[in-house]
Amino acid sequence: MTLSPQEASAKALEICQLAPIIPVLVVEDVSRAASLARALVKGGLPALEVTLRTADALAVITKMSKVEGGVVGAGTLLTPDDVKRARDAGATFGVSPGATDKLLTAAEDVGLPMLPGAVTASEVMALLERGYDMLKFFPASTSGGAPAIKNLGGPLQAVKFCPTGGVSPSNATEYLSLSNVVCAGGSWVAPGNLVKAEKWDDITALAAAAAALPR
Repeated sequence: MTLSPQEASAKALEICQLAPIIPVLVVEDVSRAASLARALVKGGLPALEVTLRTADALAVITKMSKVEGGVVGAGTLLTPDDVKRARDAGATFGVSPGATDKLLTAAEDVGLPMLPGAVTASEVMALLERGYDMLKFFPASTSGGAPAIKNLGGPLQAVKFCPTGGVSPSNATEYLSLSNVVCAGGSWVAPGNLVKAEKWDDITALAAAAAALPR
């Protein structure tokens, strides 16, 4: 099923509205994938971004996509082939650090809702012109942070953002307080040491704290 840019962006918005934080996950061990997903979903974070930065990322997506209540997406999509492989693995949405016409067309053709990245007014305007109004703001911390997103909201009021990159418990509330921020992406809810130690209750507690953040 193909999606128009408007349909793809509307579906991405629905996913972003599920919780204040989307965990950004780099998972090395497939055997821990399902347990990690269950811990995060139990804590109130159903939308999960698995970055394609490890050899087994696609297998992780497949495992996590079978966890009840989870909405699993693929991050770090850079090429049309990434899009196809992510969709085939079971991803229900995609995230990219930026955006190209080839990448977006590939996602639309296979019906994969996309959260494309943008940080400048020109990048935002180009995506808005195509039909995307739910965007990733990346890298957030080195691109002006919350003040930059707030200022973009003046002339570009139709656009909503999910800031990612440098978002932490200490600054998440600042981002989430903005009227043009729907959610934020963060990795702190699934730290590598807790995943390796299989401390699933601790991860659930971190997820619950993130899910309770005001927005």
